Amino acid sequence: MLPADLNREIGHNSSMIALLGRADAPTDALEDYCSWLKRALEQQGQPMEILRVPWATLGWIRGLSWTRREARNWQGKWVLLQYTALGWSQRGFPLGAAITIWIARKRGAKCAIVFHDAIPYGGPRWIDRFRRGVQIWVMRKLYDMSAHSIMTVPVEKCAWLPASATKAEFIPIAANLSGTLAKLSDINSERDKNSPKTVAIFGVTGNPQLLPEAEFIAQVIRQTAKQLGTLRLLVVGRNAQEAEAPLRATLAGANVEVEVHGVLSADEIERRLCEADALLFVRGGISSRRGSALAGIACGLPVVAFEGVETGPPITEAGVMLSPEGDQNALAINLARVLSDDAMRNDLRKRSLEARDKYFSWDVIARKFLRVLDNA
Repeated sequence: MLPADLNREIGHNSSMIALLGRADAPTDALEDYCSWLKRALEQQGQPMEILRVPWATLGWIRGLSWTRREARNWQGKWVLLQYTALGWSQRGFPLGAAITIWIARKRGAKCAIVFHDAIPYGGPRWIDRFRRGVQIWVMRKLYDMSAHSIMTVPVEKCAWLPASATKAEFIPIAANLSGTLAKLSDINSERDKNSPKTVAIFGVTGNPQLLPEAEFIAQVIRQTAKQLGTLRLLVVGRNAQEAEAPLRATLAGANVEVEVHGVLSADEIERRLCEADALLFVRGGISSRRGSALAGIACGLPVVAFEGVETGPPITEAGVMLSPEGDQNALAINLARVLSDDAMRNDLRKRSLEARDKYFSWDVIARKFLRVLDNA
């Protein structure tokens, strides 16, 4: 993790800088992403420094003053601004990201944007439409001001880009895990054949959507258990403990064993996921920017998920079973198919591991970054 006080003196010997906005809590997946990318780049001889614009703690006036001071050392260096709407605004109006990149350019930095939120927020209310308009305007400005833009979903999914988006390239993210524990063989063969099949959930959406999502997960698991008998539900990661009560309440009387853990170390998360039979992903449509779904792929799991607007290659080359978004019945049927068919499950495991090595490993992603920035 980055230190809490980011205004200390920092050496400026690196030729590449990952620039973050507001920190997330209790875990910061974007910061972890930068740390894994830094490690992979350094293995290929490219140092990278991670900095955070402290606007959330100091306010925007002092935060931009910090940026102007720091940016004196950025001339000729690549600055990779990590864009999410909430990373640069408390309410999703990320104007500060555009100002930050403008300052970096004025100081002579070579700027690239990594769009982790490449699709603007939805919603039917007037404030949602206004927010969406601001986000599209900001993203277009960031694209115009940057030397290159990295999309974490396929470029064609980003309708706000110009028709000939010559400065945009798709580079998926990878799971913030090593991926070294997954085996091609069926890991569950080492356990008692009579033990229940395990369905993993990695991360649950926080409030105010926490209760509906937990109940939806429980209904899918209950429906699957009716078809297969006893199941084991393993819930780990962010908001898992907060979701435990509604999960258990909705599963009361069902043949389901529930095991819940909160935020764990990366190694412990990987170990527990590798012991599961499938990952259930319900946080919208699966895509190449969904780290919790990619964690299942990194661990060689079949992933049962929804198909959404961001769903497309290469995530569809992994061992995923897709259902129409929001279709609880189809999701439960697909989950039951995966859990009951050993041959299908092993084939999906193989596809997940092959996709991980081909598209979603940190080494592959680091090489793509270097190629894109060299060409830019």
